[in-house]
Amino acid sequence: MSTFFARERQMMRTGVVGMVALLLMVYSGHAPQARAEQQNVASWPGKQSEWYGYTRYDFPFAGKNAYVVVPKEVRKGSPWVWRARFPGFHAEADLLLLERGFHIAHLDTGGMLGSDPALDLWDQFYQAMTADHGLSKQVVLEGVSRGGLFVYRWAARHPDRVACLYADTPVCDFKSWPLGQGSGIGSAGVWQTLLKEYQLTEQQALDYKQNPIDVLSPIAAAKIPVPHIVSLNDKVVPPTENTFVLAKRYRELGGKMEIIEVKEGTERSQGHHFTHPDPQRVADFIHRHVEGGQ
Repeated sequence: MSTFFARERQMMRTGVVGMVALLLMVYSGHAPQARAEQQNVASWPGKQSEWYGYTRYDFPFAGKNAYVVVPKEVRKGSPWVWRARFPGFHAEADLLLLERGFHIAHLDTGGMLGSDPALDLWDQFYQAMTADHGLSKQVVLEGVSRGGLFVYRWAARHPDRVACLYADTPVCDFKSWPLGQGSGIGSAGVWQTLLKEYQLTEQQALDYKQNPIDVLSPIAAAKIPVPHIVSLNDKVVPPTENTFVLAKRYRELGGKMEIIEVKEGTERSQGHHFTHPDPQRVADFIHRHVEGGQ
């Protein structure tokens, strides 16, 4: 009988030790992805929905609409992609990054066209994402079309907060679009909106020196890697007035930049839209430079 009770006591001790070991493993970081995911998912506010198989949270932020898409397993360091404008366009690379544990975030400030008040809201959103929700302090910026105004101007303001900057047919000089001063078609209505958002007169806008092509020095000094994708027949945001001008200046400042060139965009979009030829290349580029930055 004494042998039986001795074995029972030993089994109880073993079970307690095993449970303690398991708890220590979880809370000491041996299961970081599961723990990070539980904490992160629980912390997101707003309405929950499904986005291409992932969980998306929509919530108001500073009077704007925002959302975050959460990966199934959070990668070490909690990397994230911040979409500036048209966040559903060419989202193939984002889906690949979600598979690798990146978050995808968006704050809808599109109508503000990258103005200083918009960038102030971005500062608040960045603070919330990093300080309140634990995402990486170095974000991947993605700017589509007019989104180029946001990502470059914010990166110039905070180069230390940017791991990588990816731009898709981006506006790099608002004199090209929406003004249409060069060969592009422009948009008279959006131009008037831009003047109002930036609080500029027409002449002040023509003399303005804070377009993406003008604010590259701090970005290059921080050695932020930059890939662009453009359509060579883009009549809305001609690359000859935007990406190619920016690339020349960025490289002259010592920055490194890759450009994916698509021969033709669709006729309906006047060359501005196209099927993305290589989202894997974009995802790999972003992943590589985020990993290298940690």
